[in-house]
Amino acid sequence: MSGGGPAAAGRRAAEYRIEDLAHASGATVRTIRAYQDRGLLPTPERRGRANVYRDTHLSRLRQIADLLDRGYTLASIKELLDAWDTGRGLGGVLGLVAEVHGPWTDERADRVTRAELEERFGGRPDDEAIAEAVDLGVLERVPGRADEFLVPSPQELAVAVELFGAGVPLNAISGHLRELRGQVEQIASRFLEFTTEHVFARYLGHRPPTDADAAEAASMVRRLRPLAQQTVDAELARAMRTFATRHLEHHLTTEGPFTSDSAGPPPVSVPLPPETISAVESLVGRENAAAFIAAAAEREVQTRTLDSLAASHAKNNKVDQVN
Repeated sequence: MSGGGPAAAGRRAAEYRIEDLAHASGATVRTIRAYQDRGLLPTPERRGRANVYRDTHLSRLRQIADLLDRGYTLASIKELLDAWDTGRGLGGVLGLVAEVHGPWTDERADRVTRAELEERFGGRPDDEAIAEAVDLGVLERVPGRADEFLVPSPQELAVAVELFGAGVPLNAISGHLRELRGQVEQIASRFLEFTTEHVFARYLGHRPPTDADAAEAASMVRRLRPLAQQTVDAELARAMRTFATRHLEHHLTTEGPFTSDSAGPPPVSVPLPPETISAVESLVGRENAAAFIAAAAEREVQTRTLDSLAASHAKNNKVDQVN
């Protein structure tokens, strides 16, 4: 870094050679040049045979690194930065990015040693189980500490400890977690599709969104953040109460093994008016009438469920406005 002494440094902005900029930013010289070629960095000042960079270049490199860490591509980053450079603002967009990538739980990560893990899980070393837990993200290795792990969700680890203590093998616990994770990811995806369609489409209809729309969307994320977990918690509690009761009744009154099919409610006969059945048969044929009626009933249930969710969301909005 050039400067000419403390007094000069106080009067002038810092200047960097490309090697100094690479050291300060953590990027390589090759990466910096590649960013210049793609238009991600402002053109440096040419002084003799050397390029001179300033703090604006260092700040831009840190913004790019942060967005890359959050999963954005260089192409999408360029769109955001171009919007900022043309005066459309980036503060709201970066606020939205930070809000979405922020914690979705109040739980705090913890650390655990290898010895503590072995004590909780039977007192025997199990390299395969450790590797499986790392692969699942239940544990994360700490660089330079082979005997210590980061635990992103202590609650999840505590559940595994309780299940193991109840006699469930570790491979069964990891297999169950993989299956459960896939199902939960489907729920999360559906919730995001639902809220995007009914809430966020008006903010994110143009790319990149305006600074004001992005800031309002970030505020909406904060409001809606707990709703997914609250809904899943309530529905899981309802389902556990229902299925646990049926499960117990099944084992107390029958000899056969309990299955997911046996957990369902018994079929209920619903009489339909003869004229309705006749109309359906004339429309799709007698052999297809039963399937048609079942599909129509299922579609009606799904429609009423979505209408109920939308009505609940509208009611919550009214309560928020009153408060």
